[in-house]
Amino acid sequence: MDLVVIQPLKGRHCAECRRGPLPMHLVESGVPFCLDCADLGHLVYLPRGDAALTRRAREASALWAVVVRRNRRRGRYERQGLLVEERALARAESACLADAEVRLRRRERDAARRAAADVRLAAELAARIRQLFPGCPEERAAGIAAHASARGSGRVGRTAAGRSLEEGAVTAAVRASVRHLDTAYDALLMAGVARNEARARLAGEIDAVLASWRRHPHEAGTAQDAGGPLRTVSQEPEPGLLGPASGPGAPGTP
Repeated sequence: MDLVVIQPLKGRHCAECRRGPLPMHLVESGVPFCLDCADLGHLVYLPRGDAALTRRAREASALWAVVVRRNRRRGRYERQGLLVEERALARAESACLADAEVRLRRRERDAARRAAADVRLAAELAARIRQLFPGCPEERAAGIAAHASARGSGRVGRTAAGRSLEEGAVTAAVRASVRHLDTAYDALLMAGVARNEARARLAGEIDAVLASWRRHPHEAGTAQDAGGPLRTVSQEPEPGLLGPASGPGAPGTP
């Protein structure tokens, strides 16, 4: 089990030596202890950010601890770095300098591979959108796919269902796009309408757009042709719609 050292958000004092406020402390039996009293004072802090350096320093250190800080917004503790032995950190830094160029080339290859995978996923998602919604414009489908599949976004296109191009996930991405771009949803939110209420108000409008996109573009014309010639509607207003008639020959005129 890892030793965990906390970077406190509020000032804490050591339960043994009473020093404080402490930049870091170890909690034992529910009370804080400074690093010196916890026998961790000889360790040095290594911030997160360099995965290779962190891994090598941890492996070379006989004693190490994870440093965490509470994220109030997310309601959880998040890793900030490590406390490691100074000689272990020096050894890790030397090892990282020795193969820095190799690791750089590896990162570049990995970045290129991820970029190609992202392009492929967006193209597959756009094709799936066009398959489910053939009436959706091609440019719009590409835009929806790019937005939904953006790396690191956490959107539906990055989920397991989205990567598998499942119909429910793809439809959710299209529905979200229609909600924001084809309705007054954003304006309702700005007006203070609750999100669920705004969605309920616009559900019918969104469903109508999705229904129209599910049809092939030529279906409307085909259905019209099958129904025969269109009935011509007279442009003349019906008698009585414009009020009492007047002029020569009208009833009641001399």
